Amino acid sequence: MNDRERKRFKAHETLKMSLRLKGTSLAAVGRSIGVSRTTMSKVGLRQLSVPRAEQAICNALGVSVSELFEPINREIEK
Repeated sequence: MNDRERKRFKAHETLKMSLRLKGTSLAAVGRSIGVSRTTMSKVGLRQLSVPRAEQAICNALGVSVSELFEPINREIEK
């Protein structure tokens, strides 16, 4: 696993943990907006950008899209 993949994986695991602490999951958020688990996982891993899914995740966590998704995307691009 290279450094970029490691950063994505860490961000994904942190995201899943944060959702669990709020009493939900990527799969549950996806179901609520009609998006598959696979797509939600890819969004969480920053392998796919689906604005509707990103917004739903952020709504579940009570944070903005730029707060949750932008820092890791910038860090990964370095």
